[in-house]
Parts: sequence; structure tokens; C-alpha cells
Amino acid sequence: MNAPVHAKLASQLPFYQPVADECTVFETAWRQQLPVLIKGPTGCGKTRFVAHMAAKLGLPLFTVSCHDDLSAADLVGRHLIAGGDTRWCDGPLTRAVREGGICYLDEVVEARKDTTVVLHPLTDDRRILPIERTGEELQAPPGFMLVVSFNPGYQHVLKTLKPSTRQRFVALSFDFPLPEVERAVVQHEGGVDERLAAQLVTLAGQIRRLTGYDLDEAVSTRLLVYCAKLIASGMGVRLACRTALVEPLSDEADTLAALMAVVDTQFGA
Repeated sequence: MNAPVHAKLASQLPFYQPVADECTVFETAWRQQLPVLIKGPTGCGKTRFVAHMAAKLGLPLFTVSCHDDLSAADLVGRHLIAGGDTRWCDGPLTRAVREGGICYLDEVVEARKDTTVVLHPLTDDRRILPIERTGEELQAPPGFMLVVSFNPGYQHVLKTLKPSTRQRFVALSFDFPLPEVERAVVQHEGGVDERLAAQLVTLAGQIRRLTGYDLDEAVSTRLLVYCAKLIASGMGVRLACRTALVEPLSDEADTLAALMAVVDTQFGA
């Protein structure tokens, strides 16, 4: 492939700024038919990374946002009644296995426990998906890959992956990028200049280091991009910071006031 074609392909990929060797690990795991577990805080780039790698590898991507009511049937499929007839409808996991793409289960620990049982045969050397309701046993093709993610900092005893499940995956740990990387992301994705991107990243660092306030989540890179987009569209910096960086973090008046005070130290009241 010549240089212009490489450049064209890169421009079509979902933007992702590599931090370390995560792209190499992911691609090697795919070639070796290994499942991948991605750990990291909310909004640090896990989902964008998977989308980037799917496009880079030329694979269809089936993304499932897991939640409390997500069952094994939601992943595998179910019989539906249409026009008086009963027909089988594949779920996203089954479609990915049939078509040979990436099935990405975002925040997998939020799903019901019976989903784990379905994943196990796909995460060892068998690479099969038994479908009890149709009597099928699908063999995953070489292009199929199972990827799951979760936020370790937001777990409790009832929502965690059992060791027997975790040890079936190659694991990658994500965190908020280093300041120079995060600045590049905010500048590119948010459409602001380098100086403003640097100020927003500095502000995020100050808020992330803030102690004494009960914040479940820190300022994410995603929220920084949202804030940058608001500013790039003409919104005032203080209002953009309040709506994109402060209000999403807390409902407590004292905490909101403290966060705005940090904003004002960076940008002025």
C-alpha cells in the first residue's frame, strides 16, 4: 500500500491518539484470536479506541451498552412473532459470530450474571456459541473478536467480574491520557486552538486532584471535548465549563460552587 493510500485510510479512521502500545496489543490479540478486556474510568477513550481498531482492521463492530436488564437472550437472540409466524432473530453477539466482526460489550459488569455463562465458550480455545433455543453451535470464524470493558473504580461487591471470567481475557488498563496527549485530543476533537486546549486540560487536572468532595467520577476526556465544542461554537468559556465540566459531576450546591471556584482560578470569574 503506497503512502497516499495510507494517508487516506488514516483520515477515515475514528480519531484516536495512542498512549502506549495498546494498538499493537489489540491487533496482536485479534490475530491470535484472543478476547480482550479493557479497564478504565468513564470517558477515557475505551469505546473510541475499539471503534478505531475495528475500522483499522476493517471489521464490522457490534456495540452493546450493558445495563441491569440486559440478559443472555438480548445478546444471543430470541424467537419473535411476526405476521402470525414465529421466527428466530439473532442478537448482536450471534450476528458478530456469524459475520466475523468485533462484539464490544461496554460496561459488561452492568449486565445480568447469566450473560457471563454465554461468553465463556467464546473465550477459550473452543470459540463456540451454543444456541440452545435453535439447537445450533456456531464456530466463531478467525475474524471474530470479543471485547469487554468496565470501570474498576465504579464497582461494588455485587458488580464485578469473577476471577474465572477475568482470566479468560487479555487485559488492557486505560486511564486519562498524559497532559500532552489529552491536549492533542481536545484540540482535534473539540475544534479549539492549542492554548485553550491546554487550559482545559490543566483545569481537568486541578479538578481531578480536588479532595474533600464526594465526586463519584472525575472530569473525563469526553467532557473536555464537549466543553471545547461548546466554546468553539461561540459559548462563553465560563458557561461552557459549568454545563460541560461542573454540572455533570455533582448535584450538591457546595460541590458545584467549589468546582466553579476552580474554573475561575483558571479562566477568571
